[in-house]
Amino acid sequence: MSERLRVAVIGVGYLGKFHARIYSAMPDVDLVGVADVDAGVGRAVAAQYGCDAYTRPEDLLGKVDAVSIVVPTIHHLSVARPFLQNGVHMLMEKPLAPDYEEALALVELAERSGVIFQVGHLERFNAGVMEIAERVHEPRFIEVHRLGGFVERATDVDVVTDLMIHDIDIVMALVGSPIRDIVATGLPVLTEHVDIANARIEFVNGAVANVTASRVSSRKQRRIRVFGRNGYYALNYIDQQIEVARAVDCPSGGRGEIVTERIEIEPRQPLDAELAEFMKSVRTGVPPLVGGHTGLEALRVALMVKEKIASCQKA
Repeated sequence: MSERLRVAVIGVGYLGKFHARIYSAMPDVDLVGVADVDAGVGRAVAAQYGCDAYTRPEDLLGKVDAVSIVVPTIHHLSVARPFLQNGVHMLMEKPLAPDYEEALALVELAERSGVIFQVGHLERFNAGVMEIAERVHEPRFIEVHRLGGFVERATDVDVVTDLMIHDIDIVMALVGSPIRDIVATGLPVLTEHVDIANARIEFVNGAVANVTASRVSSRKQRRIRVFGRNGYYALNYIDQQIEVARAVDCPSGGRGEIVTERIEIEPRQPLDAELAEFMKSVRTGVPPLVGGHTGLEALRVALMVKEKIASCQKA
């Protein structure tokens, strides 16, 4: 591999154009090109960041060391296959695929090719999330709200695989225990897919998570609270700041009290951190924080939530 990494972005719509911008500003990285089925969109992004534009992703084969795949979920496998077969390292936006079988095929193909295969769960790179992961051990209850207004993107998937899957991934990483049971409900509001959903996830070790996701809410909210035996951590995903509440003993021996403090964390853009991690993994061969099997497991649980919602709707 050359000293400078040659990268491309496949799909430069809402999110892909940010991938292109970040790569173009990285030292020792050459943004070779972008590909998009909309030739006008591709040319505009390519002109902005000084690279070539393509309408056929396969025309980039032999010209790149790594790619970001940011196309609609239903096209992930077909677009990714030739790159993986040719040993190109890959960051695949989540969810991995529309169903478990295609997602498994992607992970297995990446493993056979021996490439770095990272899944785009960018909230794992939120500075507040990373701080909580360092501090919290054996959480007992987790509550998450990810709410926002409707936007014309990712409407080919439901709110569970579009938004809730972020928090499913984070919850499973924090708890570190197999799932015992899931109860879920949800309904479509503005699309033919589920637009608002809630899931209660119970784990074998006794921990419980209550996760709500909506893309039809009047206000934006991104919050997680993680409860341990003696207090909790509350994170606002947006400003990446953490509030800690914990029980302390009373000096006189009476009932204890709850004290709170705020942990100041230097915010950073999760997507910048995620792409930097991807480039680091490509250079060093060190597995990424969110590899193929992690993304596969998050999708498996998200699909379980969808099944529970579907059965609830039929009842």
